[in-house]
Amino acid sequence: MLVTGFPADAFGTNCYVVAAGPGEQCVVVDPGIGVIDRLDALLAEHRLHPAAVLLTHGHLDHTFSVAPVCGARGITAYVHPDDLELLADPTKGLSADLTQMFGGRLPYAEPEDVAELADGTTLTLAGLEITVDHAPGHTGGSVLFRLPGAGSPWEAEQICLSGDVLFAGSIGRTDLPGGSLPTMINSLRDKILPLADDTVVLPGHGPATTIGRERATNPYLAEVVGLGGGRPTAPTRGL
Repeated sequence: MLVTGFPADAFGTNCYVVAAGPGEQCVVVDPGIGVIDRLDALLAEHRLHPAAVLLTHGHLDHTFSVAPVCGARGITAYVHPDDLELLADPTKGLSADLTQMFGGRLPYAEPEDVAELADGTTLTLAGLEITVDHAPGHTGGSVLFRLPGAGSPWEAEQICLSGDVLFAGSIGRTDLPGGSLPTMINSLRDKILPLADDTVVLPGHGPATTIGRERATNPYLAEVVGLGGGRPTAPTRGL
């Protein structure tokens, strides 16, 4: 199994590529701003052929390059229906400050072929079995992608691509349009905490971690289970 990727220059958003092995079809997860050249080089290095693009949510720093990646290969982009409006118009998910920062300078385009993700379903793509968990809070349509980790670099029982739901030591911010801290807490309780401790977490920003490490050290998870030493500050990571 091949799992690789790199952070985008803008916002450090992690773009991942997952395949059964070199020379196979693959899925691309969260192609953000300015990733095309490095993604093409990575695909060529491992002789990979994208079969689909998976989006953990609809924020611009995770979706900016989805149209060119899909359009160049005639493949489908998958997103949860609650974030379809962000895929059509990313400014709907931005704060006033961020909208002013971008100011229409980024030539974003919506992908032509879009399929909707549903909670609890399993996608069979590129020889992979990928389970979808709807985990709103950062956005209304945030999802986790889980797949067996046997043969991966970590030899884990399971890998979870967590988008901006869970990071090493933190969680995604909930103050942008469509975000909700109470909803995020429910997602952490119902979708994150039931995962096995040895699950490898590949987040939307920052380094990989494990559920066990986060269960023991992440102040937001401690707050969810009532073990916190005082409510942590509001999360700020993510777009």
